[in-house]
Amino acid sequence: MKTPPLVAPGPVLTVDEVRRYSRHLIIPDVAMAGQQRLMNAKVLCVGAGGLGSPALMYLAAAGVGTLGIVEFDTVDESNLQRQIIHGQSDIGKSKALSAKEKIAEINPYVNVVLHETRLDNSNVMEIFSQYDIIVDGTDNFATRYLVNDACVLLKKPYVWGSIYRFDGQASVFWAEYGPCYRCLYPEPPPPGMVPSCAEGGVLGVLCATIGSIQTTEAIKVLTGVGEPLIGSLMVYDALEMTFRKIKVRKDPNCPLCSENATQTALLPDYEAFCGTLSDAAQEASTGSTITVQELKTKIDSKEDFYLIDVREPSEYEIVNIPTAHLIPKQGFIDGSVLASLPQDKPIVLHCKSGVRSAECLAILKSAGFADASHVSGGVIAWAKQIDTSLPVY
Repeated sequence: MKTPPLVAPGPVLTVDEVRRYSRHLIIPDVAMAGQQRLMNAKVLCVGAGGLGSPALMYLAAAGVGTLGIVEFDTVDESNLQRQIIHGQSDIGKSKALSAKEKIAEINPYVNVVLHETRLDNSNVMEIFSQYDIIVDGTDNFATRYLVNDACVLLKKPYVWGSIYRFDGQASVFWAEYGPCYRCLYPEPPPPGMVPSCAEGGVLGVLCATIGSIQTTEAIKVLTGVGEPLIGSLMVYDALEMTFRKIKVRKDPNCPLCSENATQTALLPDYEAFCGTLSDAAQEASTGSTITVQELKTKIDSKEDFYLIDVREPSEYEIVNIPTAHLIPKQGFIDGSVLASLPQDKPIVLHCKSGVRSAECLAILKSAGFADASHVSGGVIAWAKQIDTSLPVY
């Protein structure tokens, strides 16, 4: 769907600006007016990570006048495989500040505004109200629903992207002209059903593909050029090198953006709405969770128990806890491993952080393994608190 330009043209370009943006200016569809709109635009990027990195760099290069960055995290070495706006010397530095410094190198004419805070109900409306369009680079469902709901309530276009392993998706949600994120995904998936990039991994260059699509869509919306992905979901398969465009219609019963919408304000708790653990996992974990220190005591005292690592083989190769038996989570989900587990000794489960092991614990408990527990914090806590020589991924 073609939409009118979101932003009015700004002041006349200087000679230096004409030189810098000349390749835009000679495109008839963009020309001088289009560049003036970009320079007059205020774009907020939520996150300066995998998707935020290419988006921020290309938005800056394109000449967007004001770039806002919402980011509270610091640069970690594991980020550098895909978060190309950061470098080796930025490890330990604020991601927002690192991104601002790189943007200044790319284009000193861009005004960068930092919001070094965790986005939540208390600040999202105030922050979003300062910008014309929101580009989402987050990787969790709670923030995506929060961003979508705030955009609908503020009548802002929302440029969304999602990545996982070799697959990516992108769309533009703008309730004024088409569906919102809730029309596509009315409810979040069950807890533990969809792994995050931190659990399942992501091909680094995939971020560049989806992030550049998001940037392209933002530029199209700002300038009124072409037809944005409003009402369309772009699906990218890097292994097959295919793009598919799927039609997405506005849900007539959407609780947020339909004519009969029942939700007129932000939800009180988006973390609770999405949930990190299922009710069954939370119930199973109560009273059956141990720390890595307690696990070490069990191992050192040669206590007779059966330690199970429910991660994937590729994760086990990176780092593992001594004596752990690798039995991936899928075997618990389909029940194929239950008959082979010992019933004459306690079972202790662990994963990367404690989410997958909690879900597997719930399955064990329901199958009659009463003397089972799981490790809070998983192998990451073990590497940080018990054996610091081990890598963290």
